[in-house]
Amino acid sequence: MPNITYHGVGPRVAYERRITAFTQAELADRAGIALGTLRKIERNERGASGAVLDRLANALNIDISRLLPGGERADDRVHQAMPALSSVIATYDMPDDGPVRPIHELRAAVDTAVQWRLGAQYVRITRQLPDLLGELSRALATACPDERPTVAALLVAAYRTADAVAYKYGAHDLSARLVELMRWAVPQAEDQQLEAAVAYVRTETFFAAAAHEAGLRALEQAIDRAPAPEDDAARASRGTLHMRAAVIAGRARNATAAEMHLTEAVRLADGARESIVNGTAWGPDSVRIHQVSVAVGLGGDHVQDALAVARTWTPPDSLPAERRSGFWIELARAQLWSGQMDHAYESLKVARRIAPQHTREHRWVREDAATLRRLKRADAEELSNFCEWCHAE
Repeated sequence: MPNITYHGVGPRVAYERRITAFTQAELADRAGIALGTLRKIERNERGASGAVLDRLANALNIDISRLLPGGERADDRVHQAMPALSSVIATYDMPDDGPVRPIHELRAAVDTAVQWRLGAQYVRITRQLPDLLGELSRALATACPDERPTVAALLVAAYRTADAVAYKYGAHDLSARLVELMRWAVPQAEDQQLEAAVAYVRTETFFAAAAHEAGLRALEQAIDRAPAPEDDAARASRGTLHMRAAVIAGRARNATAAEMHLTEAVRLADGARESIVNGTAWGPDSVRIHQVSVAVGLGGDHVQDALAVARTWTPPDSLPAERRSGFWIELARAQLWSGQMDHAYESLKVARRIAPQHTREHRWVREDAATLRRLKRADAEELSNFCEWCHAE
């Protein structure tokens, strides 16, 4: 990815630093840059490279879009990185020569990338994943038999992280290719629960093609193959598949199947602690968010079920940002369909605050923002700015 230098970011960096209550020395130390460099950036005496902005955003624990100058967009940076992702997966079975770190270091790098995915930090993913995928491909090609399953599992997690960016940004052919590479690598990991996680992700290809009934069949076959729910890990693997099956059944307008899978997910989540299982958020709160998604997918009278959930519950901050923003995006659609335009707009703004990159690229956000602009009269300028931000037509 080109390492572009951005100018005019000083006031934004200084503002975010102050509201985080960091001194310049503290931020420079946390970001791993020289104090003099930070001072010059804040005074607009020098620009900041994309890598430096990534480090500053990471240190401030904010989305990088809050540091980019007005004319620059985080999504532009992601689209610029797509060719690099395409290139590295094209050579998955004949990787370039290069260094390979020890497994514990590779695991730490993959774990960090997974956290970026869960936090909807797509710019960071596209900056780091091409090199990491190449290194993991080399590691798999050279791994001894005992290490091969571990490396294969790490490669699956990395492919999934890259796929999240491709799918969210509309590169569905690239996403489908990454899903197939996950399916290629997962047998080498020798882990049935990881196979269930890949089946969960594969559903994206059915969503993208609007092949909801076929997607439901594929998930039900995966549920049949999943390990029996005899321990917490196996219950979580099976439960995530039921959550996903409920959602795609809702999109297929199959209320009977949606209710059956949702009921099973609720049962399996009973007493579980909310956690990340093979890269998927799982637990009672995650199931509740899927209840909203199913209700919106079914539409009609079911929309009131989504509104009923939101009257007494909202996602806790402990859930991953991508999942929380998804709840507010789904709720906004239910509110819009129910004539609650002000509430719908507020929900979209909450989603934006939680995960800007995820919200901006969501097709429903664009559609609903455009509808609100046509129907709504109050706050017209603010709403128009929101529509411009998410490129709603």
